[in-house]
Amino acid sequence: MTPPSDEKDATTGGTSRRRFLKIGAGVAVGAGVVGAGWAGLSQNAQKKAAVMTAGGPGDPSSPTLATKVKNLSGPAETGPFASPWTDLGIPVRCPDGTMLFVCGDTFNGDHVPNPGEPADDWRAPVGLRSSNGDVNNLHIDGSVGGGHARALVDEPHNPVGDKATTAIPSDAFVVDGVMYMHLMRGVIYDTHHTDFWRSTDNGETWEYLCQWPGDLHGGQFQQKTYAVADDGYCYVLSTVFNREVDSGMLLHRVRKDSLGNPDAYEPWGFVDGDWRWGAPAPTTVFGVRKWGEICFRAMDGKYVLTWLNMNPLSIRSMVFPLPTADLTKTLEQTMIVPSDPAHEAANLVASPYGGFVVPGSTFGNFHIIVSQWYNSTNYRIMQYKVNMLS
Repeated sequence: MTPPSDEKDATTGGTSRRRFLKIGAGVAVGAGVVGAGWAGLSQNAQKKAAVMTAGGPGDPSSPTLATKVKNLSGPAETGPFASPWTDLGIPVRCPDGTMLFVCGDTFNGDHVPNPGEPADDWRAPVGLRSSNGDVNNLHIDGSVGGGHARALVDEPHNPVGDKATTAIPSDAFVVDGVMYMHLMRGVIYDTHHTDFWRSTDNGETWEYLCQWPGDLHGGQFQQKTYAVADDGYCYVLSTVFNREVDSGMLLHRVRKDSLGNPDAYEPWGFVDGDWRWGAPAPTTVFGVRKWGEICFRAMDGKYVLTWLNMNPLSIRSMVFPLPTADLTKTLEQTMIVPSDPAHEAANLVASPYGGFVVPGSTFGNFHIIVSQWYNSTNYRIMQYKVNMLS
């Protein structure tokens, strides 16, 4: 999405993600896991780092343990599809049983373009495919476009000042044999509008459905994620798509047969001392934070939300019984925490983001897709297994 650089984003000219996705030189501490660099810090430095870190003093989250399964992208894994450098990889199990990974800004060549370099062969979004859709046996062996993954929809990356537009996916999912994809459009972190698409051929081609203005609900309807329930509805959580901006998290519901009708999205809000559907305006259900990526799923008779937490930096999850549960009183479980590249181990990951739930997961066998970007040859998606969410 945005390559880490101390200067400008090579693809959009925007502010780098580096200051968001690092914890400090030599620090590598996680939820119950300590990296080798920790012991070398002074006592004062350890205390300071602990406050910054998931699981540190004042952090109410509960730790769990995640372990890396494999890299899913990179020169060896996805270079054969002209996509060695990519991120996000939102996993969706297609009607034909394959697993499609819907990726964000994707590049060919021997490295991600550095600041000032032209971004040749820049595509977004793309679809990389595992012919085996089993969560335990994923391996990208194809793409939408064959040997050269093509953009799933038209995105010309139009210049806007010293930046350029792009198309960043926030979700992809299936309802009754039809695939849906939601995109945030405009200069990254300055969403002009979002649009919604569907595919009836396993993600090979996409049909435009509708769009929403970027400033709807104060911008808090930009980044959307859908939980497909068994009651005829999809439940939609949304936030601002900008990690530098405080945002509430809004809840809507929409009937499955009306997904492409913007007027059919019904807000959940607090009105006259009580919560109800159809409120005049939605009310934040999870306070106000700076949000990274979010993923909302119905699973095993419950609901799970995963997200990139910005302060302290970590990828977290919570499990709750109903879409309308009180999330402010729901346990936050820390799955992934930041590390420096030299001390990655278990759930310690250099510059982590994403955290999308892999279809086929259960709470006892829970898998997520984690993105990583810390230099021009370390930009990828990875599969992690999380032990026993509760």
